[in-house]
Amino acid sequence: MENQELTLLSINDVQENSRLEVLKNYGLDAEITDLAILTGGRHKALSEKEIEGPYWIRDSYFYDGRPSFTNSGYFSVMSPTFRSLNVRPVLKNSPKNITFRRIDDKDVIETDSGEYPQNAPSKVIQAILEAKFKTDKLSKTGNNYTFDSTGFNNKNSKFNPVTYDEYIYQGRKYIRVMANIDYKYDSVITLSNGETYRNGDYVWVEVSPVTWLIDDKTGLLISKKSLVSGITFLDENISYDGDFSKTNIKKFFDKYMLKDMFPDELKIMTKPKEDENIKIEKPYNFNFDKVSEDEIIKGAIESDIAVFLHGPSSEGKTARVREIDPTYEEICLATASIDSLNGKSVYSESTGKISEKKPPWLERLEEKCEKEPDRLHIVFFDELTNAFPSVQGQVFNIVLEKRVNGIWNLPKNARIVAAGNETKDSLAANTMVESLFNRFAHVYIKTTTEGWLKWASEHNIHPAIYTYIAFKNGATLRTKYTGIKPNADPRKWEMASKMLYATGKPEMIRALVGEDITNEFVHFCNQKVITLEYVLKGNCNLNQLYSLNTSEKYATTMGLTRVDDENLETVRNFVKNLGPEFVAIFDALWTHGDEKRLERLAEAKLIETPGGMKI
Repeated sequence: MENQELTLLSINDVQENSRLEVLKNYGLDAEITDLAILTGGRHKALSEKEIEGPYWIRDSYFYDGRPSFTNSGYFSVMSPTFRSLNVRPVLKNSPKNITFRRIDDKDVIETDSGEYPQNAPSKVIQAILEAKFKTDKLSKTGNNYTFDSTGFNNKNSKFNPVTYDEYIYQGRKYIRVMANIDYKYDSVITLSNGETYRNGDYVWVEVSPVTWLIDDKTGLLISKKSLVSGITFLDENISYDGDFSKTNIKKFFDKYMLKDMFPDELKIMTKPKEDENIKIEKPYNFNFDKVSEDEIIKGAIESDIAVFLHGPSSEGKTARVREIDPTYEEICLATASIDSLNGKSVYSESTGKISEKKPPWLERLEEKCEKEPDRLHIVFFDELTNAFPSVQGQVFNIVLEKRVNGIWNLPKNARIVAAGNETKDSLAANTMVESLFNRFAHVYIKTTTEGWLKWASEHNIHPAIYTYIAFKNGATLRTKYTGIKPNADPRKWEMASKMLYATGKPEMIRALVGEDITNEFVHFCNQKVITLEYVLKGNCNLNQLYSLNTSEKYATTMGLTRVDDENLETVRNFVKNLGPEFVAIFDALWTHGDEKRLERLAEAKLIETPGGMKI
């Protein structure tokens, strides 16, 4: 990238008698990007998807102190402060080791080099990105792009920079741009995604490789498209003397566009001064997003690292293993013997020899792994801290060597997960020896209200319990264990759900969660609420809705968050009748921060009825 430079085409490059060979074959017209339209570029539609527009030339065609531009082969001049002409950059000193492509019908070769925001993605992706942006769910890449923010009705011709951060979503990069269009010329603009926008609207634009047409004779790379607009050629009251280096466009190229287009290459080629500290940014292309405990568990399993799940009873350690591998092989080490773990020595009277027999759990694991070689299968050593030290020692050998009894190797697609209680949580728990402890990746499980509600909505937990826990914001999800009276915990609430389904009597659950919580639960269940089933059947009317007090509206909203993907639009549109604050509660509880649900919610917002359901 050394001596890299951006410029514009010259008059000689485009005039008929001296035109560059590549432009003779390809033509002078240039499509413009959605970004160019959003930054005010003049344009016209050539087809449903192809839009072109006039672009600046770097010298004066008529030599009258005004810069020139080309429009479909015609040349004219324009005031140097005009903002609506597009910028079609030319790259001097092409990069080395570039890959060429031939456009057969044009007898032209092209290449991709550098990246720049260009076209707007679909309406659905727009909504997803906007939803994630507003909930701070998008990651920044560290790159950004700068344009001119001066409005078209502003007579000031000075460059007023506005910088937009680059975000990444599902491996693609985007920026969020505010439309700055000449609304006297275009009150509404239509982009390549078929959607219309107005001045001041925010639009997501995808960053993609820049395609260049290559001129063999000069070595110039000419951008296939006009990339941006809104840049004045010169400030007001300045005549153009033909010195392109003094123009606003050239300053924009050198200060902003070149580094925006080739950020990594420029970091390498820029030599710091001797008194500057060299700072390397993101040298390993890591993703620095925060990760959940579940993501760490999955990451350790995929990396073939044994993982140990810590946490008190009922925190859902086994459930997490089951979510990853529903057919996992479980060994309860609290009751295991060395023989049940390692197998047995069997004497054969016919041969007079002793042979080793595999333990049944290993035979079952091998059968699963052989039957499904493309899947990872888990062997789950539960209650490891409750095992005898001698059994822990045998587990250490399995974890260390991936071998049982020093004889049989674990299948290649087998993975080890273990779990146990802390000594402070169980009188029967033993401390793991250091050598065993250090063989695991350690994950400390603590059930959050949000996590439990997400799990409950997916596992048919009784709606009354789900709504009550949501209404209490998790305050009664777990209560202190005294050993005297029943206490509440996630597992107890699962049992209470089964009891409610079986008996329909809320008073029954005091045997599980205690009398005080049961009394409060009974009072909560006596409130008037509109149930999910009632809404889906369309039985509700406005009088019923307006008769609810604030507490009942909260309870109704929380109960409705059990809705599945298929009926989301119907229920969310109903919640609108309760008011915007309840819609916000519904959205937060229904998504639980889940990526797929955030995307589904964004889709729902696009097609729902404005103003709420008519009931």
